[in-house]
Amino acid sequence: MIASARRVSVVLACLISLVAFSFVGSHGAVAQDGDVRYAGIVMDANSGQVLFERYADSPRFPASITKVMTLYLVFEALAEGRIRGDDYVTISPRAASQPPSKLGLPAGARITVDNAIRALAVRSCNDIAVALAEHVGGSEAAFAETMTRRAQQLGMRQTRYVNPHGLPDSRQLSSARDIAILSRAVMRDFPQFYHYFGQRHWEFEGRQYNNTNGLLHSMPGVDGIKTGFTNASGYNLAASAVRDGRRLITVVLGGRTTASRNAHVADLINIGFDVERRMSRGESLAQAQVQFASLPAGMGEHYGDGSGSSATFQTAQAEVPVSPAVLAASALLDAEEEAEEAAAAAALASARPQPTTPVRAQGDAATGWIVQVGAFREQNVAQQWLSEVGRRFRQQIGNAEAAVTPSDNGWFRARYVGFTRTAADSACEALTARNVPCMVIRAQ
Repeated sequence: MIASARRVSVVLACLISLVAFSFVGSHGAVAQDGDVRYAGIVMDANSGQVLFERYADSPRFPASITKVMTLYLVFEALAEGRIRGDDYVTISPRAASQPPSKLGLPAGARITVDNAIRALAVRSCNDIAVALAEHVGGSEAAFAETMTRRAQQLGMRQTRYVNPHGLPDSRQLSSARDIAILSRAVMRDFPQFYHYFGQRHWEFEGRQYNNTNGLLHSMPGVDGIKTGFTNASGYNLAASAVRDGRRLITVVLGGRTTASRNAHVADLINIGFDVERRMSRGESLAQAQVQFASLPAGMGEHYGDGSGSSATFQTAQAEVPVSPAVLAASALLDAEEEAEEAAAAAALASARPQPTTPVRAQGDAATGWIVQVGAFREQNVAQQWLSEVGRRFRQQIGNAEAAVTPSDNGWFRARYVGFTRTAADSACEALTARNVPCMVIRAQ
């Protein structure tokens, strides 16, 4: 009996480690109105292969990561000989009037193209972004049109620019995938200029400026690319790192703080390189991606569930597909032990009071609560996981309805529908006590 229970526990642990979900605390996480800004992606810079993605195609505000495209067009002008690094850029009244971050040069002042590039790459100066746009494009509006046109040519399908700096404008949108595509394009098309993004410090007129990208200072191998922040966007970062001859591009949008964003990016980079090493040893991408499920708790990121509501999670984890081989092995083992486990569960249930049975939804708002236990790329995998959880937690699930609901971004959510709030909290607490991740959501 003990050996059998251990085998069941091992299989359950394996399944849990592969569940496409973000873990919650001991009482679960209740979805609530709030921040749904998070998006992330990890891409191999050489091949373009995506190792990790979450809401990667959802529209987001790029904030100052916009300046990567501004610099792309500046590099293009340099490469074509239309401008030179020692040319002077004149600060217009419009440029001088831009809000911080800014270099603060007065209208009529001049700065070389080389220093202007450094002002954008190191200090993200909005006034210099406008000055460069005017210098290269003739006007800020014409330059922004070129930015959008170039984005479309590069395959950035979610992106539209209306300004060169990323200050708030509801029309200016991008996505984590598009920013990764742009980052890769800068490296590919202008390798002779990419070094600007890796400059940790810049001295100008007797003052030293430090790069806003903290990972340049703290994480070996990181050599770019750009940070961004507005109240609407949250804390954004496009980063690139080189290790053992491999280069990764990692984009995280919508962080709650600089520290939590940087920690999350660092974890994604580290795990991304581990995934690449495992793939080089013959593992498939699906097998290697399981490594993203090892991210530590406590980063404090705020994630949306993809349905218009949001939930606070204590860790940022990948939605990765469960291996069919693991599911098959689990099914065989479960068939062998199901009778013994059912007998043990019945004996345990008879020895203590039964918990309150959750009520199935019948249109009553009081039963409009959902317990979500995972999100998967394949519908049948989501259904299998629902069956697994339902079988092991019959008492807690009660009469709630198992449902697989598709999301707009291609994931299938595994949910139990029709709880009261109290029953949903109780069920989720029981699941998390057994290390089964879940979250409580109010039905829309």
